[in-house]
Amino acid sequence: MIRGSCLCGGVRFEIDKITGPFELCHCTNCRKASGSAFVPWIEFQRADFRLQRGAELIKTFEAPVRNKPPGYRTSFCSQCGSPVPDIHSDSARLEVHAGVLDDDPQIRPDRHILVEVKSAWFTICDELPRLDRIALDALRGERPLPRRV
Repeated sequence: MIRGSCLCGGVRFEIDKITGPFELCHCTNCRKASGSAFVPWIEFQRADFRLQRGAELIKTFEAPVRNKPPGYRTSFCSQCGSPVPDIHSDSARLEVHAGVLDDDPQIRPDRHILVEVKSAWFTICDELPRLDRIALDALRGERPLPRRV
């Protein structure tokens, strides 16, 4: 089991197992939502997720669709602003920022994604695969991009 929480501790959750992928997303929306060079997203099955407390604190922001649906959607604790899983999503898979996990997810990053729009001031210094949108779409095949990009 992997525990997670927001900065103030108002939102707490558990995930039975992390299935991945574990992607470092460099898209403009992720950078703006996080205030960082990228967001370390980890996917898992909704069936493996349990919200322990704080449902009333979770708020969702959905930006307008830019290029094609789906739009960018992010959920956060309304007290401290920490990103948290989107409990209002109807998807069978959820995502979490790796930084809000209290325990080791037992997986490591798989790849950098959407690197064609990464910050000019950030240099990728690891050997992980670097995928642009075309390569990411090819990798995922029929599976659409998450609502966050």
